[in-house]
Amino acid sequence: MSMKRALLIGAVETTRIAFDAIIRHPGWEVAAVVTLDPALAGRHSDFVDLAPAARDRGCPVIHVDNINREEALAALRGAGADMAFVMGWSQICGAAFRDLFPDRVVGYHPAALPRLRGRAAIPWTILQQEPITAGTLFWIDAGTDTGAILDQQYFHVAPLETAASLYAKHMEALAVMLDRSLERLAAGDEPRRMQDESCATWAARRTPADGRIDWRQPAEDVLRLIRAAGHPYPGAFTRMNGADLQIWAAALSDIGRRHAARPGQVILRTAESFTVMCGHDSALTVSQWSGADKPPRLHIALGE
Repeated sequence: MSMKRALLIGAVETTRIAFDAIIRHPGWEVAAVVTLDPALAGRHSDFVDLAPAARDRGCPVIHVDNINREEALAALRGAGADMAFVMGWSQICGAAFRDLFPDRVVGYHPAALPRLRGRAAIPWTILQQEPITAGTLFWIDAGTDTGAILDQQYFHVAPLETAASLYAKHMEALAVMLDRSLERLAAGDEPRRMQDESCATWAARRTPADGRIDWRQPAEDVLRLIRAAGHPYPGAFTRMNGADLQIWAAALSDIGRRHAARPGQVILRTAESFTVMCGHDSALTVSQWSGADKPPRLHIALGE
């Protein structure tokens, strides 16, 4: 069996998982790692600098800001790769890029395609209360997450899943799938299962502003937002005294129904936590936050 050469493109933890899987497989080698310069790390809240690990392994590193620019395409063309793996890269792969590797570009999507095609699939999985999800390896085509499926690994979404815990589950699923799929691809087996369009759903882009809490919502809904928007993402937040207060962990409280208070009002305060009145006579106790040294007093902005 001849050695396969992979071009790996990405700049996040997903890319690191893929790099580790490729270099440990005896039938594969990394032709080059295409990634962002650390100066552009702000593009990804979960940025990982892959250059040191790649250079330690003798893998060429190509820094690009857009894989669809002609100068980037020229560099990729010269890498001598058999297949491209796009793992953790925010740009759409244009036609000129795909033409470098006809029908041989593999992507990863953190959802059970065809469900939740698009952006921010991990937060949306929690916000949409998906009970089961999957990591998906698929063949990138001209659409957005529409290509034929190479492999999927399903798992449950826990009732109190957070973005961090779900992210970790996806990394585990990706490692399992890559070990399985790299073996098949090295042997010349290229599974391609078409997606069922009747089951497709779409996930819209999310920005940091979408993490703003509206305390008029029931506490359960506020908690879901906190769980979905947390690390490695920018977090859920509220406004207090003209500044942002990031909220990272909280739990439902049963004292809301016993308090006459407005949504956003702090109804209990200790050295380690504070409890906020929410809509529908519910309340939420915040245990981890940033942006204030002490638990806040009185009233927090509603979220208009």
